[in-house]
Amino acid sequence: MGRWQRACCSFRGSRPCESKPCELPLSKLKSAPFFSVAVLLASIACGAQTPALAAGGGSTIPTLQAPQPGYVVPAHQTLTYTVDWRVFTAGLAVFQLDQQGAMQKVTATGDSVGGVTLLFPVVDRFQSTWDTKTGCSTGFSKQTQEGRRKISSNLTFNAAQGKQTLVERNLVKGTTKEQTASIPACVTDSMSAIFYAATQPLVVGQEIRFPLADSMRTVTVTMKVEAREEIKTPAGVFQTIRVQPTADEGIVKNRGRIWVWYTDDARHIPVQMRASLFWGTITAHLQSYEVK
Repeated sequence: MGRWQRACCSFRGSRPCESKPCELPLSKLKSAPFFSVAVLLASIACGAQTPALAAGGGSTIPTLQAPQPGYVVPAHQTLTYTVDWRVFTAGLAVFQLDQQGAMQKVTATGDSVGGVTLLFPVVDRFQSTWDTKTGCSTGFSKQTQEGRRKISSNLTFNAAQGKQTLVERNLVKGTTKEQTASIPACVTDSMSAIFYAATQPLVVGQEIRFPLADSMRTVTVTMKVEAREEIKTPAGVFQTIRVQPTADEGIVKNRGRIWVWYTDDARHIPVQMRASLFWGTITAHLQSYEVK
């Protein structure tokens, strides 16, 4: 029995594997928070599937703190990750960060690789922009092709009007829908959040709390700074600070945990990300990085 079949049967939990043809449960892959970069980032931020906490409502939304003084945002940075599920590599994620005046543009791609592509092909593209002085995001766009599903969406934040607007197009059905919802004056988004967190002091034993807006929701994310660890990735060995993002409600709390490992230096580069869920664990390892 090959490595793919062993992993597949282990995922499914069949015993004995040899007695049955092994079929990968695609419904689980479709909902896997780290399977594609889009859901990977949303899961790290704990916002994609968290119930709404309306700004100004019963729950207190924290104020987004500006990046700490002295934090240097790289003018150009490319981070490439391999995304591993159990015993094989399931995907590849690439993040490109480019500074444009006071704004930083984050572009990401996420693609399935190997046998996973045959079962459930993923070709995802994302973009967000945030203010390096305030931390505030201006919006988040994505074009996702996952299996037969093809969606293009554009989420914009209007701080002056205190609202977010989502325009979503189904490229298969040819339909379009638009939604609006209120937001605080300054929020981050599902993709910028991981890099915004790097601008804050990461002190073991302390927490970082900030508002995240995504898909007509505003949620409070808490980044718990847990410990220092040495992490080995294909890009090298790093001294890191382990951070666990959490939310007060939602699927992440109920079904699993997520961690991000940032370098224990002034750069705070995310070198590893992991989701431990009810069906298994997926880890994104830094394969290479380039800073200019």
